Amino acid sequence: MLSDEKILITGPAGQIAFPMARDLAKDNEVWGIARFGDPATRKQVEDVGVKTLSIDLADPDFSELPTDFTYVLHLAVVQVAGLDYDFAIRANAEGTGLLLHHCRNAKAALVMSTHSVYKPPVDGDPWHVFKETDALGDVNAAHAPSYSMSKISQEAVARTCARLFDLPVTIARMNASYGPDGTGGLPIMQMDALMAGNAVTTRWDPCMYMPIHTDDITSQTEALLDGASSTEATIVNWAGDEPASVQEWCAYIGELAGIDPVVNSVPVEGTLRGSVTDNTKRAALTGPCKVSWRDGIRDAFEKRHGNK
Repeated sequence: MLSDEKILITGPAGQIAFPMARDLAKDNEVWGIARFGDPATRKQVEDVGVKTLSIDLADPDFSELPTDFTYVLHLAVVQVAGLDYDFAIRANAEGTGLLLHHCRNAKAALVMSTHSVYKPPVDGDPWHVFKETDALGDVNAAHAPSYSMSKISQEAVARTCARLFDLPVTIARMNASYGPDGTGGLPIMQMDALMAGNAVTTRWDPCMYMPIHTDDITSQTEALLDGASSTEATIVNWAGDEPASVQEWCAYIGELAGIDPVVNSVPVEGTLRGSVTDNTKRAALTGPCKVSWRDGIRDAFEKRHGNK
């Protein structure tokens, strides 16, 4: 873990960022910026020792934000319904450029991207293994149609900033994060739905991912920062080391809970059928993940539903 550094984290109340901010604040000076529309989430972040400022990256005012951060962890993201691509690009891409310009003297920056930047394979193979050099394109996300294109735009801006400011940048394409905190990420949100007696609906059968636990995300952050490059931004798939489908982890949750989970598959044409990644590049920097998806889900189940 990093220590004795001055670190800026964007979106510090988020499912991935909060445990990272909490752990880093033990041995570092950590600042967190977000819109903080909910005062309760801001208090939660401040209660773990993080200094906060309310800043909207779609229209940022950095006048009160220091410029002497040693590391920047840009995890904030906007996902919006509808077709307002202009706003999504303004918040996710332009906001990234303005942020990295403000923090251009940092040792390194990590910019969180997404597996959703990958173009769905023509053959629709759910086991297609995505490499960082694979084609990019729109995944037609129903919940946020502008998401893919705004994140591809963000990557382009981050790559430009690395070269323009001689700022080492790592762009990490997140797969399916999960953990016991907050909403828990996709596997845990589906766990909560099943435990409430609801069915889970997913877009394909199988619907593949490579889930990565927040403990692994936090422990791998320093290595990803160390691997950042300014001559050509370092791009890595950030995923767990084991593929698992929604159907598979829901069945495992059913075993833990003693219930018969209902998983409905409703195909959505033009979307990614699978999110299986080649992690060779990331593993060369971080080493292997330490939390298997079964162990991670069992731990989250015990913490969230063990007494029910």
